[in-house]
Amino acid sequence: MARYEAIQKIMESIEEELVICNIGFPSRELYEIDDRPKNFYMIGSMGLASSIGFGLAMAKPHKDVVVIDGDGSLLMNMGSLVTIFANNPSNLTWIVIDNGAYGSTGNQDTYAQKTDLVDIAKAVGFKNSFDFTDITLKDVIRSDDASFIVYKTEPGNSDAPIIDLDPITIKERFMSSI
Repeated sequence: MARYEAIQKIMESIEEELVICNIGFPSRELYEIDDRPKNFYMIGSMGLASSIGFGLAMAKPHKDVVVIDGDGSLLMNMGSLVTIFANNPSNLTWIVIDNGAYGSTGNQDTYAQKTDLVDIAKAVGFKNSFDFTDITLKDVIRSDDASFIVYKTEPGNSDAPIIDLDPITIKERFMSSI
């Protein structure tokens, strides 16, 4: 399965949730699949989708927040695992699409190919740490603890177009939706 198909599958379970999406191709693919004001497309800041999602979850405790991240981005900001676990925002679901590659910069291999990200999250303390194939996403989103999910896919990018919204428009549109 390609990342594009994984994002399609994720979005089948999304209704009113706020979605923060990782930089580059994942954001472009989400934009093509299901553009909506409650999606925040990251244009830069690799590794910070989880931090933005965490801040939003803490600021808006009555809104469910779903972060669509990548394995390379998680590896750039491993500290977010500990921070999110320690605060345990029950309204945060963090989905890491693990394609073993830095998809937006040329598909170079990541070290996620040599590690088990679910095991790492469990070792940090996440009670809700799963492979995507083992869950019903809606149930996980509604759980009483922060959740960490790894969705394994093949490397590669779709031909999704460039997002035709500028960063200010993305930010203002998203802020108005919440």
